Amino acid sequence: MNAFHSRVAAACAAFALIGAAAAAPTAVAAPRAKAAQPTKDASPMFSAQRQTEHRGEHDDLLSAGLGLDGLRAAAPPAFADPAHPTAAELRRRALWANWRGIADLAVGGGYGEVYGSVQRVEGREYSAYARLPGAHQPHRVLVQVPDAFDAGKRCLLVAASSGSRGIYGAIAVAGAWGLPKGCAVAYTDKGAGTDYFDLDAGLGVRADGSVGKPEDGDLAFLPSAAERAAAGGVAFKHAHSGDNPEADWGRHVRQAAQFGLSALDRAYPQQAPFTWANTRVIAVGISNGGGAVLRAAELDDEPWLDAVVAGEPNVHVDGARALYDYTTEAALLMPCALQHKPLAAMPAAPAGATAEAYCAYAAAHGLLGDGAAEASNEARAEAAYRQLRDNGWSDAALRAGALSVSFDLWRAVAATYASAYGRYAPAAKPGAGGSKYDQPWLPFAYAAADAAAKPPLARAAGANERAAWWSDASGIPPGAGVQLFAPSGGDPAQALAPLAGLRALWTGKSADANPAPGLAAAHRRVREGIAATRASAPRKGLPIVVVHGLDDGLIPPAFSSEPYVAMARRAGAQVAYWQVRNVQHFDAFLGLPALATRYQPLLPYVYAALDRVEAHLADGAPLPADATVDTGLREAGQALQASQLAIPR
Repeated sequence: MNAFHSRVAAACAAFALIGAAAAAPTAVAAPRAKAAQPTKDASPMFSAQRQTEHRGEHDDLLSAGLGLDGLRAAAPPAFADPAHPTAAELRRRALWANWRGIADLAVGGGYGEVYGSVQRVEGREYSAYARLPGAHQPHRVLVQVPDAFDAGKRCLLVAASSGSRGIYGAIAVAGAWGLPKGCAVAYTDKGAGTDYFDLDAGLGVRADGSVGKPEDGDLAFLPSAAERAAAGGVAFKHAHSGDNPEADWGRHVRQAAQFGLSALDRAYPQQAPFTWANTRVIAVGISNGGGAVLRAAELDDEPWLDAVVAGEPNVHVDGARALYDYTTEAALLMPCALQHKPLAAMPAAPAGATAEAYCAYAAAHGLLGDGAAEASNEARAEAAYRQLRDNGWSDAALRAGALSVSFDLWRAVAATYASAYGRYAPAAKPGAGGSKYDQPWLPFAYAAADAAAKPPLARAAGANERAAWWSDASGIPPGAGVQLFAPSGGDPAQALAPLAGLRALWTGKSADANPAPGLAAAHRRVREGIAATRASAPRKGLPIVVVHGLDDGLIPPAFSSEPYVAMARRAGAQVAYWQVRNVQHFDAFLGLPALATRYQPLLPYVYAALDRVEAHLADGAPLPADATVDTGLREAGQALQASQLAIPR
C-alpha cells in the first residue's frame, strides 16, 4: 500500500528468439524436491505477448538509461508528443515514477552509496497478460532477463508490485537486487495496476502502455459494455475489475513465475527447459507485494518456491484486524487523535477539512463515547487517541500515520478496497438509471478535475492527461490528474458522512439516524470479499524472512506481520522476523528533511534478507535469526551512514 511516482516497440504475436546467444552453463543447480513442470493453474493463459530489447547508451533494464542522476531529476522524462507518447517513452517514464514512488533516492539518503544499485543492466523484457481461470480481467506479467544471466546459478526472482502500482511497481525491490546478480526477475501487477479506462472517451490502455480503443482487442482492462454505457469518469482495475484481486494475489505471483520460466526457455533455448526443479525461485515484495508473496508461500499443491522475503506485508490472518477494518477506523478518528498533545504527532487533516471537524463529527455520531458531544476539542482528541490505542495502534504507528492523513490515503484506500471486496461496478453517471451516485454505501466516483474550482469539479480528461496515466499513476486515485469525488457540501458533516458509510460496511451499523437502504446486504458483500483474502500457513520447510518497520503507520505490524508470523510458526513454518525501529512505511518520503532525521529506509533490510536467503540456498549458510533492530538516526544535513542501519549479521 504506497504513493508517488517507454518500452522499445516490437510487438509480436509470440516471442521471437532474438538477442544474445546463451553461453554454455558452467554448472546446473542440483535438482531439489520440486515439481518438474508447472501444473494446474499451472496452465495459465498468456496473451498479448511481447519481447523488447534494452541496450545501448540510452536504455537498460533497471532505469531505461536514466541512471541514478536521471531518476533523481525532479521532472519526469518528457514525451515528444504529449498526446501520443511512444512505448519507449512510456516505459522510461514508468520506471522513473516507480523508482521515485518506492525508494529514497535523495542525495545523502544512501541509495547507490550505502545500499542498493541502479547500475546499467542490459537485456530483454518479455511481457504478457495472464488470466486466472474465471477471472474477468487479466493481470500483467513481465520478465526481465539480463544479458549477463548466470546460467550456472539459474536464479529467478518473482515479485509483486507494492500498493496498486503498475507492472514496474517492484523494480526498486526485486530488479535492483536481482538483475545485477545475474538473476532474471518476473513481475506481476497482481490484478491492479495503472491500466485506467476513460469511460467518457471509451479508451483504455494497450499492452505497450499506449491508449487504445476496445476494438483494438489488446486492452489490459476493459469494463463490460453495460458498465461503459452507464458509468462516466475513470475506472481502474483494482476497484472495478469485478475480481477482488487480493483474494488471488498468491496465484498471480505463481503465474508470473511460470511466465518467468517460459521466458527463460525462449531467451536461452540451449539451456531449456527451465523448471521448478532446476531453477532457484525466490519471491520478494513489500507492502501489498509483501502480502502477495506470503500468499504465494501457502500454495503447496506443488513445491515451486525456494524462499520468500516479505517487507512490511499487508497480510490478513484469522483473529487479526483486517486492513479494511483499521483503515476505515483511521479515516474517521486519526485526524482527531493526532491533536492529542502528549502524542507529540504532526497534527494533520486532509485538504479541505480540519482536524476539529473530524472530532466534532465523531462526537456528534457517538463514536467517542458518552459525553463527547459536550466535551472540548482537547477532550475529544484524547478520547479518539485512547480508542485507537485500545484497538491496537502504537504511538509510533499513530505518529507515522499522520502522513496517510495528510495525503488523504485512508479515504483513498478505503474507497478502493470497498469497491474491490464488494466487486462493485463504477458509479453510474446521472441520467444513466441512477442518481449522481447510485451506490449509497459507496458514493464515490473518479474523474479528471478542474483544479481551479473550489471544490474541484469533475470534467472529461484531455488526451495529454490520458496518455500519461499508465506511466504516472500509482494505481489508486487521487493522483496523475484523476481525483476521487464524493458527495459534499458546506456542512463538514456532509463531507465526512461518506467515511462513516465506508466504516459501516465493516461494522454493519450506520452512524446515520436515517441510513440509506441496503446496508446489511452491502456489509455482507464486503465482509465476504475480505474473508476471501485471509492468509493460510506457508508450506513447511520453506525459508521465509519477514521484515517490518516498528513505526509503520499504514500497515502496522501489530495487525499484519506479527500475527502472521505467530500463525505460521504455530503451523510449523520456518520464519525469521526482523522488526526495525525508526522505520515507517514510505521510503520515498525520506527525501523530506523533517522525515530524514526521524526515520530510516526499509529497503536495506529487504536487500540484506535476500542476501541471507541466497547464501542459505547456495552455500548452506544458516538462515537469519529473529532480530529487533535498533537503528541510529541522522542529524539534519547528515548523509546516511551504514553503521546507523545496524543491519543484522
